[in-house]
Amino acid sequence: MDFPGANLDIGEKIMNDNEWIDPYEGFVYQEDRITIATVDQNKALIACGVDPALYDGKADPSFFISEAIRAGVRSGITSNGNVNMLQSLVQHRPVILDEPLRVQGQITAVQAVARGRTIDTDVWFEGADGARAITAKRRTLKPSADKAGTVNAGGGAGARPAPIVEDPLALNNVGDHTLTPGSVLAYSSEGNSIHFEPEAARKAGFRTPIIGGGMGVHYLMAALWAH
Repeated sequence: MDFPGANLDIGEKIMNDNEWIDPYEGFVYQEDRITIATVDQNKALIACGVDPALYDGKADPSFFISEAIRAGVRSGITSNGNVNMLQSLVQHRPVILDEPLRVQGQITAVQAVARGRTIDTDVWFEGADGARAITAKRRTLKPSADKAGTVNAGGGAGARPAPIVEDPLALNNVGDHTLTPGSVLAYSSEGNSIHFEPEAARKAGFRTPIIGGGMGVHYLMAALWAH
């Protein structure tokens, strides 16, 4: 399933600019281990207004978007300033909450565009049997400061992907969610401060902290899972 523009901001370890690795095609992430903890999933879903019981002990696949970004950060690829353009998730089998997973990944393509570079990544999560449980592929724009405002016939970030839904008005409404500053604050606690610090949000031109893309994907996933 594809989520165009799912924009996540992930907290990063403190590093000097010259310590980050410049992304290049073929770069392999360091292997790592993670789990989706029951307590963390429950807290995040409750903040979103989604009943954790919906997943019946399984991990909400939405979390693997941020885990894939974190895997890159831990390997030395900064996410700061990047714009997420396209995210896809493939669930090969359900993941059990608190299940240990091995994380691997790589950069599959780097392409120059009018606004900078696009970076394609492929990150996957394996169970104890060594088989993939989740695959998370992503394309981001890494803007160049000296190319700000640059566009061309194909757009500043290259050719626009084909829309996933051709006619949004033909869709049926399966749910509505009302967001409040309190719920956004309850969900977000790291990464881009415009999602959880009122003063930072105001300085960026927003009235209150704003929803992040990762929070939005939880609503899409809950609707899919329920059906």
